[in-house]
Amino acid sequence: MSFNLNDSPIHFIVLSAIYKNFNTLDKIMKFTKLTKSEVETILKELESQRLVIEVEKKIFFLGKKMQYKLTDTGLKVLTSKQQVLENKLRQAQQWYSQGDKAQLQTFMGNDRSWMPFLIFSGIMDMVFFMSLMSFMGMALNPMESSMAGDTGDTGATGSESDSGAGTETGATENVDMQGGDIGGGGFDFDGGGFDSF
Repeated sequence: MSFNLNDSPIHFIVLSAIYKNFNTLDKIMKFTKLTKSEVETILKELESQRLVIEVEKKIFFLGKKMQYKLTDTGLKVLTSKQQVLENKLRQAQQWYSQGDKAQLQTFMGNDRSWMPFLIFSGIMDMVFFMSLMSFMGMALNPMESSMAGDTGDTGATGSESDSGAGTETGATENVDMQGGDIGGGGFDFDGGGFDSF
């Protein structure tokens, strides 16, 4: 059971989950959106490296519950990796603001697998990530897509309430919908795109 921790973002996502007090198997599964077998395997590997320990916690009337806790070494490894990635992200943000697509292409080629960890740990926000992906013209992988799905749900309800506001004012009474031109109904959506920041 040998792995290289520095090449495994998913191990760092689990470490980050434990650090944020998602310290039971179920909580880690919910936070990381990984399967039970994946989380169990990762936890065993982290335990073998002495980065986490399993602790038995007694709960009134419910018995015992197993929790995971970062060791001092685990905390040092996690904060060290976060610092390295924060520095890389700062550089990528400069390239993005300068419009340097070649440097960003290199960054994404080398560090794309770390994007979910950057988002889970709070180092990168979803808005910048989606802006970066749009700027680069890249598609989302399944894990990135599931993260974007969580943040996208709130936007859908907001746009529905905006479109409902136009019908309440009566601005769409005389709109001819046969031609397919929906833009003439008095709706003025000046939402801007990712490049309008």
